[in-house]
Amino acid sequence: MLLRDNIYDRLRTDILSCQLAPGDDMREQELAERYRVSRQPVREALARLAREHLVTVTPRQGYRVNPISLSDARDLLRFRLALEPACVAEAIESARDDVLKTLDQFRRFSGDHEAFIAYNRAFHTALAYASGNRRMAAALCDLIGQADRLVRVSLANVRGHDPKKLVAEHAALIEAMQRRDRRAAARIIKSHIIQTEKRVLPALRRNAVIVEGRDA
Repeated sequence: MLLRDNIYDRLRTDILSCQLAPGDDMREQELAERYRVSRQPVREALARLAREHLVTVTPRQGYRVNPISLSDARDLLRFRLALEPACVAEAIESARDDVLKTLDQFRRFSGDHEAFIAYNRAFHTALAYASGNRRMAAALCDLIGQADRLVRVSLANVRGHDPKKLVAEHAALIEAMQRRDRRAAARIIKSHIIQTEKRVLPALRRNAVIVEGRDA
């Protein structure tokens, strides 16, 4: 992997994992020291992230991690609502039985909030790749990665968060997919994403780094 791609991946991961939190100010020199590289690959990485609307250039000051826009969060979840059921349908239609069987590892979960985020990301990534459609899977995985930031910011504000219900929804989806029941699987995954929106958006509104508009 080229150095510039490595720095881009590391910086993007730190933003999506909220190690660099929404609203944080950043300077090229400080990031270069953080990643132990020159400023050039950092500058190139920041330019790419600006095109993805994850950072904003602030003239004569440096860069800022973009706050999470409620409208952008809603758009992301609605795009996922269109794309993930399509991936599930593709998997039911074309995935081998042994591929669907590997989803059994996601029927159970134990751990803290951080472990749940990793488990949840791994499950939805597995659904994406089970589709066998590389373009759809890549697009969905990008959405899943960006959704990590929403989940991390919102978890601290979700009252009574209990992963057991979400894990039960995953298990029900796995059952339907392994039965090749397209109708049940579509109903479950759509409901799952809609309920995620109902949980996450109100929680985001309670967080100080969230803004109402599209252009933070």
